Amino acid sequence: MSLSQHTVAESPKINLFRSEENSLTIGLEGSWRISHGLHSLQELEQEVESAPGLRLIVFDSEKLTEWDSNLVTFVLKVMDYGSGKNIEVVKDGLPDGVVKLLALATAVPEQKDARKSATRIPLLARIGGQTVAFGSALTEMVGFLGAIFLAFLKLFAGKARFRRVDLVLFIQECGVQALPIVSLISILVGLILAFVGAVQLRMFGAQIYVADLVGIGMTREMGAMMSAIVMAGRTGAAYAAQLGTMQVNEEIDALQTLGLSPVEFLVLPRTLALILMMPLLCLYADFMGILGGGLIGVGMLNLSLVEYFNETKHAISLVDFNAGLVKSVVFGIIVALSGCLRGMQCGRSSAAVGVATTSAVVTAIVFIIVFDGMFAVIFDILGI
Repeated sequence: MSLSQHTVAESPKINLFRSEENSLTIGLEGSWRISHGLHSLQELEQEVESAPGLRLIVFDSEKLTEWDSNLVTFVLKVMDYGSGKNIEVVKDGLPDGVVKLLALATAVPEQKDARKSATRIPLLARIGGQTVAFGSALTEMVGFLGAIFLAFLKLFAGKARFRRVDLVLFIQECGVQALPIVSLISILVGLILAFVGAVQLRMFGAQIYVADLVGIGMTREMGAMMSAIVMAGRTGAAYAAQLGTMQVNEEIDALQTLGLSPVEFLVLPRTLALILMMPLLCLYADFMGILGGGLIGVGMLNLSLVEYFNETKHAISLVDFNAGLVKSVVFGIIVALSGCLRGMQCGRSSAAVGVATTSAVVTAIVFIIVFDGMFAVIFDILGI
C-alpha cells in the first residue's frame, strides 16, 4: 500500500500543531512501515498535557509516503488515548485503506471482562447440570433403542430399506478382516492363562489341569469378552467415526430429506453384521486361545499334544460353548449400538468426531463388563 515510490524510505515522523484553540492536527510524514519500528505517543501526550482544553484530534497525511499495519496500530493507540481523555479523534484525513482497516478492527468491540478467569461453578449447580445432562443422554439412548427395535421389526417384515451390498461389506469388515487381530489377542490370552495356571499347578504336580483352565476360561469368558473388546476398539470406533463424519458433512440430513430413515439405512446393516459375525469370531477366538494354551502345555509343562487336547475335550462341554456364544451375540449388539449411537449424536466439527469415537469405545467396553457380570450372576442362578 504505497502512496508514492521513493528510492530511500524516510523514517516515520509526526508534526503536531494547533489549528484551532481546542483542535490538534497530527501531520504524518515519511514511510510508516513496520520495519521502521512502532512510533510512541510521547510527543502527543506532552502536547495534550500542555493544552488542557483540547477536544479534537485530526490527521493530515499529505506528506505520508507509504504505510502498512504500523500506521494502523499508531492510529488505534491515538484513538484509545483520546477515548481516555474525552478527546474526539477524526479519521477523515487518513488514507482510505487505513480508514477501512480501522473500521474492520473496531467493528466488534472487545467484550468486557473477557480476560477474567472463569468463576467457579457451585457444587450443587454442577451436580444439577450433570443430572440434567445424564437425563438427556438417557432419553436419547432410549429413543435410539426404540428406533432400532422398530427397524428390526421392519426387517423381519421385509420392509426395511437399506442396501444389501452394504450388509455384505460390513460382514466382510467385521468378519474376515478382523481375524488377524482376533487371532493375535486370543493366542496371547491363552498363553497368559496357561502360564499363570502352570506356575501354580506345577507345585502340586497337576500340570495336566492347565488344559481345563484354558479351555473353560476361553469358552465361557475370555473368548467372547476379548473378541468384543477388540471389536469395540476396531469396528465400534469405525462406526462412530463413519457416522460422525456423515453428520459433519450433513449426509444424514440429506437422507432424511430424501425420506430415508438413517437408522434403517445406516445403523441396521452395521448392527446386523456384528450380530451375525460375533458368534463366529467367538468360536474362532476359543480355538485360538486353546491353541495358545497348548503351546505352554507342550513347550513348558512337558505335556504331549494328545494329552493336552484330550484333557481339554473332557473339561469343556456344549454348555460352555453356548454360554460364550450367547454372550458374544449380546456383546456384538452392545458394540454396534454404542458405535452407531455416538456417531449419530456427533456434533458438526472434526473435534466432535474424535470425541464420538472415544466415547463409543468407552461406552462399549463399560457395558461389555457390566453385562458380563450380569451373565455371571444369571448363569450361577441357573446352574449353568
